[in-house]
Amino acid sequence: MLDIQMIRRDPDAVRAALARRGPTAADGVDRVLELDQRWREIRTALEELQAEQNKASRGRKGPPSTEEREQLAAMAARGRELSDQEAAVRAQRDGQLAALPNLVAPDAPDEDTVLREVGEAGRTGRDHLELAGRRIDMERGARLSGSRFAYLRGDLVMLEFALVQYALQKLRGEGFEPVIPPVLVRERALYGTGFLPDTEQQIYRLPDDDLYLVGTSEVALASLHDDEILSASDLPLRYAGFSTCFRREAGAAGKDTRGIFRVHQFDKVEMFSFVEPDQGPAEHERLLAVEESILGDLEIPYRVVAIAVDDLGASAASKFDCEAWLPGQGRYRELTSTSNTTDYQARRLGIRYRPAEGRPEHVHTLNGTAVAVGRTIIALLENGQQDDGSVRLPAPLAGFGAPELLPPAP
Repeated sequence: MLDIQMIRRDPDAVRAALARRGPTAADGVDRVLELDQRWREIRTALEELQAEQNKASRGRKGPPSTEEREQLAAMAARGRELSDQEAAVRAQRDGQLAALPNLVAPDAPDEDTVLREVGEAGRTGRDHLELAGRRIDMERGARLSGSRFAYLRGDLVMLEFALVQYALQKLRGEGFEPVIPPVLVRERALYGTGFLPDTEQQIYRLPDDDLYLVGTSEVALASLHDDEILSASDLPLRYAGFSTCFRREAGAAGKDTRGIFRVHQFDKVEMFSFVEPDQGPAEHERLLAVEESILGDLEIPYRVVAIAVDDLGASAASKFDCEAWLPGQGRYRELTSTSNTTDYQARRLGIRYRPAEGRPEHVHTLNGTAVAVGRTIIALLENGQQDDGSVRLPAPLAGFGAPELLPPAP
């Protein structure tokens, strides 16, 4: 959520920053200002009435006369009316405010920009379903749950757990605390991270329980300190969350629906950081460096892309994607991403820190994918494929129980 004080102070700057997201992104600013002005007028009237009531009570000696009782009753009725109006207009204003996306960072590009390419891309070959064979069972998964569900079987199960163990150990060495969070959350958690009201069409809801299935552990990790005031000495706080994730993937079509590249259920290790405001950009670079280090360890060719402002989610001020080269598709595809959400999520969740001097301030939050398990398995299979159909896995996974991947059974 944007700071209402900032919008009051410099609405033109806010409009200009939001306009970079697209022609309609700034449309809500005027409505927020209109409702805010109305709210302040009602608030002022209510405070003046309360002062008048207090003055009448203090200046009276003895019981009130009939006329005074009528005046007091009229003021009380007016006070209730103003209180109801104030609450209603405040709710309208805050609803409009919540619908505004985050301001984009000044250095976020207007078009996707490739920053660097690492590793030997360009190779083509068999795709992950050919290389996995029966170890990825799409047919039985669809029979059980519908399209875009799969059974992962045998050696690929062991590869998944090797990947997760490797990632958690690496992140622990980088100062991230491992967390297994709940995957069912209340609406406030999705609202707080900006997924509601922005991406409701992608979210699974359990209406009988008023709960939602998360599409990323970012949602639960952000809410770990919901409505808390942290000590500056405790920052930065870094967490590595492992969870199963659920996405409806509405609108996805074409080659993305083949295999396990874009499915409704997948596992992921996610990084999440709480930092002081001036540390946000450096932390963003740090998360990106961790993502690149993991890709280097796993010997996956990749490129880093600074994402265009019109492709940013509502909460992100800036975002980098790491796209892996997939020989089975003959192109780069998104594997991991990292976003700086500045104070947008912290304002919605009421997460602040107490600096050495001054009043509590909102922290800044950042997130980044360490390992998206399904897509990483795809990249490992396709980039490690050998002529005989076997797959060579990178050495760092051997110590975590990664199996030998022989050619698929006929």
